[in-house]
Amino acid sequence: MAREPRDGRRRDRDGDSEDGIIDKLVTINRVAKVVKGGRRFAFAALVVVGDQKGRVGYGAGKAREVPEAIRKATERAKRGMIRVPMKEGRTLHHDVEGHFGAGSVILRSATQGTGIIAGGPLRAVFEALGMGDVVAKSLGSRNSHNMVKATFAALQRSASPRSVANRRGKKVADLFGPRRDATPAPEAEAPANG
Repeated sequence: MAREPRDGRRRDRDGDSEDGIIDKLVTINRVAKVVKGGRRFAFAALVVVGDQKGRVGYGAGKAREVPEAIRKATERAKRGMIRVPMKEGRTLHHDVEGHFGAGSVILRSATQGTGIIAGGPLRAVFEALGMGDVVAKSLGSRNSHNMVKATFAALQRSASPRSVANRRGKKVADLFGPRRDATPAPEAEAPANG
């Protein structure tokens, strides 16, 4: 039988719901409230949900029992889902940084076949999102909540070339400039030594 990590985190629960949205349990933590008669224990859960087609959300829930905490977190996550533009349905359009509190993450687009190179909470976000190729690095805080919120801050800052072109009132081709291989460069004459 596999033992749970000592810090109370469990990552073995992944669920599938009837509407095509999957949920991933990032962390679960036992918290105590000291009252007159002793301590009252509760559980705090952090859940990431996504449809694996570009929509993802996160939520936190707290309750006296674990299943209830997970249910609350899942409901909050479904209410706060965002759409993330993906290049070819598998990676980011550009590199982006995100910050939340003391947590900071760097997300980089990756070539086909790279896979998800990210740790713990970040991996759960990308799997729920349906992103196949991405490189992520977490800097600063290792708190799961800060890492997930920093990742969402970064994902909200990412934009597709089409949305940038619409915002600027240009065509997508104008953003990238002339292609280098489209027109042959004029040959420069060598200076004569004389």
